[in-house]
Amino acid sequence: MSSGKIVCQGALCECRYGDFPDTLQVVSKHKEYVNESDGSDKMIATHMDVGQPFEKKTFGQCKLQPTPGGYKPCQVQVAEWQDFYEKVTLSNGGKVLTEKSKATCPVAGAPCITVSFHGQTASPTSQQMEQADEETHVMLNPFAAPSEQREDKVEHLISAE
Repeated sequence: MSSGKIVCQGALCECRYGDFPDTLQVVSKHKEYVNESDGSDKMIATHMDVGQPFEKKTFGQCKLQPTPGGYKPCQVQVAEWQDFYEKVTLSNGGKVLTEKSKATCPVAGAPCITVSFHGQTASPTSQQMEQADEETHVMLNPFAAPSEQREDKVEHLISAE
């Protein structure tokens, strides 16, 4: 996908005018998930995730709303998403958000909310581990010797004591 990685439940977003990031909560309902075998945690985010689709519903203080004592607190209100992936439409009619997507806030009037982490995390399954080539795995991770070698090393360490 040339537009970047797919954004999903748990992605981190930040506002150019806020103090800290907030976690995206997918509010559009559909059946498509990414990077997991169960299909329960990583729902794909779409351009229909508008309103207040964030866990804390704030990015801290809004630098566009000064007050005599500082700034007003940000109250996230996503008006629309831009730069989403238009070649795929999910079951609810939503277009897939990517890490290059931006959201518009009514206070800023321009795209100011960006994705800082797409939300996908690697979680290999036991089936994938069984299918992995042990020699390649040992070269990549020398501490993960094949099971027979580990047992020999453990016995050697025990008998050496």
